Amino acid sequence: MTREIARRYRKASRAAKTRILDEFTALTEYNRKYAVQLLNGTLAVRPPCDPARDGRGRPRRYEERLRRSLRRLWTIFGFMCGKRLVHAVRANLDNLERLGELPGLEPESRRLLRQVSVATMDRLLEPERRKLRLTGRSHTRPGSLRKSQIPIRTFEEADQKEPGFVEVDLVAHDGGCSSGQFAQSLTLTDVHTGWTEVCAVFNKAQRWVFPALQQSVARLPFALQGLNADNGGEFINRNLLAWCRQQDVAFTRSRPYRKNDNPYVEQKNNYVVRSACGYHRYESHPEVRLLNELYDLVRLQINFLFPSMKLLSKTRVGSRVYRSYDTPRTPLQRVLDCPQIDESLKERLRRQYEQLNPADIARRVARLQETLIKGAQRRQRLLDHVRHNNLAATG
Repeated sequence: MTREIARRYRKASRAAKTRILDEFTALTEYNRKYAVQLLNGTLAVRPPCDPARDGRGRPRRYEERLRRSLRRLWTIFGFMCGKRLVHAVRANLDNLERLGELPGLEPESRRLLRQVSVATMDRLLEPERRKLRLTGRSHTRPGSLRKSQIPIRTFEEADQKEPGFVEVDLVAHDGGCSSGQFAQSLTLTDVHTGWTEVCAVFNKAQRWVFPALQQSVARLPFALQGLNADNGGEFINRNLLAWCRQQDVAFTRSRPYRKNDNPYVEQKNNYVVRSACGYHRYESHPEVRLLNELYDLVRLQINFLFPSMKLLSKTRVGSRVYRSYDTPRTPLQRVLDCPQIDESLKERLRRQYEQLNPADIARRVARLQETLIKGAQRRQRLLDHVRHNNLAATG
């Protein structure tokens, strides 16, 4: 139609061109200026876009090959956000190349990885990030000890300026069904440095939780000065209170139903425990042993390799809240910056860091996660089969 009308349009008089143009724009709903250029044959045809260019802005600098390297690094460093991943990549890129974990990385790609911005990194990884969505549930039950013996600490009092003041919590691995026995993960987080220790226990009984807490405290690279817990009976008991008094440790608790009184460990419940173990049900002793093997590797990632950000200030302007964070640093870097910690211990931590292979740790973590998930899924299929047979027998 355009070709036939254009032939008539070019031969027509001025008045006839106006009528033809009115008819053409009414049929096609084209813009009038665009239609004139189209019928006159003067419309500038845009050449095909260069694959290396955006078509409208600056040339593309991050090719698919670089995206593959970035996705690999994102997997090695635990699927963290761009603000933290930028610092993790820049700090560990040379070490990963030395260990042969980034084969075929060209000098240009290496240079781009060192200067890629946070926004570009998040944009390139957004399709993969959409797949990760997690939620949780609480299993806290009140303790039998009189809570008046343990003072309350609120969020406003949580900003300690030296290491040794920790928060502790339990995460349930019930798979969505809270009946029967199931494993728990005990999480211990230092307020000042973010140093985190995790240990799996068979259930919430004191006979399991108390030794796991002592084991986690022994792993800390500094002396314990204060312990803050929720109001669950696994923590609010005479044994833990007597131990804290014997060790000269300040024992405090959060207010009931106020998760923000224990904010540092609450955020680790999702970022560390749920990210590593998911929401499957784990209830046997072999599964608890596998969880502890997994946590032995995860603690190296969280404390030595993965940078974290700490909230500096929070300002409310009307209905909006503006938060300011410090530069992302690993808990190891925060420990090394603490003047209260002995230099010999710092040197031992530096040597341990130099011997770590982030990619090898990530592979071992993935293998353990696969073993745990397959076992949990196998048990779930068996339970579903038994329920189906029972329903068939009673139907």
